[in-house]
Amino acid sequence: MSTPIGNQSYDDLDEPRTGPPTGTARDLFAPSRDDRREKGGSHSPIVPAGSVTGRSLTLVIAIMCFLACLTAGAVYMINQSADAWLRDVANEVTVQVLPLEGVDTEKTLKDVAVFLTRQPGIDSTRTMSAQTSNDLLEPWLGKTDALNSLPVPRLIAVQLNRDAPPDFDSLSAQLASRFQGVELDDHRHWQQQIKTVTRSLAVGGIAILLLVAAATTAIIVSATRSAMASNREIVEVLHFVGATDGFIAREFEKHFLTLGIRAGVLGAGCAMFVFFSMPLVTWLLGGGSMTEIEFSRLIGSGTLDLAGYVLLGIVVIVIAALCMLTSRFGVYRILNSTTD
Repeated sequence: MSTPIGNQSYDDLDEPRTGPPTGTARDLFAPSRDDRREKGGSHSPIVPAGSVTGRSLTLVIAIMCFLACLTAGAVYMINQSADAWLRDVANEVTVQVLPLEGVDTEKTLKDVAVFLTRQPGIDSTRTMSAQTSNDLLEPWLGKTDALNSLPVPRLIAVQLNRDAPPDFDSLSAQLASRFQGVELDDHRHWQQQIKTVTRSLAVGGIAILLLVAAATTAIIVSATRSAMASNREIVEVLHFVGATDGFIAREFEKHFLTLGIRAGVLGAGCAMFVFFSMPLVTWLLGGGSMTEIEFSRLIGSGTLDLAGYVLLGIVVIVIAALCMLTSRFGVYRILNSTTD
């Protein structure tokens, strides 16, 4: 009785075999035409698709790829949004004019604006109205008429020349010496906080990806051991007729590579759907109160760009390669330990 293995097909073995087996492992275990005719022209590989390495393992690897794609995409999207925030913050500084008793605030605003426009490294200035300053405080204090009676600082938005920005320390000292109750906020504190948060999220994302890779490796090793154990007789006969460890390892490698690609595409597709639907879901969870502009300022477009989707493709390739290499080295290790 012949035992078909691999994915090979041979049409030149019609005569029954007699005597001791001769030839290679492929020749000895290739199914005859009659066997293929009885089985509908198909043959069984070393690792059957319906075994423990079939659908269940595909689902588990797809979930791992889904989590990896979500993590990589989220970290990429956060970095893109953080870079946009930093560009906006670096383009502008704010000058605060405190309302003081006996001082004409409006006149001070005009004098400060004229002084700033004459300084090197400053492109333009924009004086904000008192109502605009009050509107900036509404998210924290609520909408109330009491704001009109409070000494809310007036603001001047200063647009900088990014190619040749001014010396902030010198500019702040000049404003403090020339004008009373005037302060310069260069946003460097906020920039540092944004960078710190972004780096922390990136490190956390890398840690999650490493954990997913470790879990995937452990799963593939376990599945390889199960497949080797369930097909132990076939492997022993292959060794008996002269099959090399490389031939056996390649059969497992092909199986797990195909499984990894199929599971990776499934997981990445689910992750893409999540990123596509994220803006709508976030807007609905916010009760429709968040406008598109506010949402864009918070997390950018909320979806991945072309480079982001390329990153998801790279995750799929890494998952498939991990499945292939882990199974290959796992088979070699099992075969060597059995031989020893």
